[in-house]
Amino acid sequence: MEVVLLPTPEDCGRVVADALEGALTGARDRGAPVVLGLATGSSPLLAYRELIRRHTEDGTSYDDVTAVLLDEYVGLPAGHPESYREVIRRELTDALGIDPARVHGPDGAGPDPLAAALDYEALLEATGPVAVQLLGIGTNGHIGFNEPGSSLASRTRVKTLTEQTRADNARFFGDDAEAVPRHVLTQGLGTILRAGHLVLVATGEHKAAPVAAAVEGPLTASVPGSVLQLHPHVTVVVDEAAGSRLQLADHHRYVLEHKLAAQGW
Repeated sequence: MEVVLLPTPEDCGRVVADALEGALTGARDRGAPVVLGLATGSSPLLAYRELIRRHTEDGTSYDDVTAVLLDEYVGLPAGHPESYREVIRRELTDALGIDPARVHGPDGAGPDPLAAALDYEALLEATGPVAVQLLGIGTNGHIGFNEPGSSLASRTRVKTLTEQTRADNARFFGDDAEAVPRHVLTQGLGTILRAGHLVLVATGEHKAAPVAAAVEGPLTASVPGSVLQLHPHVTVVVDEAAGSRLQLADHHRYVLEHKLAAQGW
């Protein structure tokens, strides 16, 4: 696991964009499926804006990219502005020119969410390995919507959100926690671990405790983000505020300063 501490959230956005582009280029060079795993929420936004800037100014092409989402609310009608398919379209994929037919997420609007979970897991397997999966982390340590107590080997399934997560997400629903759906479809922790490269981004002091627990704490279902410790290629990108509780912060800075150029992200 590489932990990258940077001065500002904007620096984090640039490094995350570099890591995503590098992983997609590597997939192309290997002749592998060019599959980009996307997350929603506040943490990825600066990286998404940087990708859009590069696409607009430098002509970086995403014509061959298939995008897959981590999760989706259950019960929001198709086209709801806070459904994650709409959010990711609005924040990233339309601006990058990715064909909507190549942007996939679990069907949270259908009549049978349990079947939808199985269908999405099958789609992920058929689409090919995800070259790079972008992740955020919740204040309670969740990644995707794998809340504390989630099996470390879990697959795509229905989960019930904690009240803390609903309160955290209320800002997207007019600060009304009761408007936040109680159930979601989410890739499981085992599903997420199948990606070739995991990139987690977190900024702000409110993310310091979950980042430290995930990166330096014990491997435990009580902190789902700690499952990253099992993956062979993880890049954790944090600003100084989000990394403020890392006991090995000085070492992480030293490693970043002295890493070999050939290592890339």
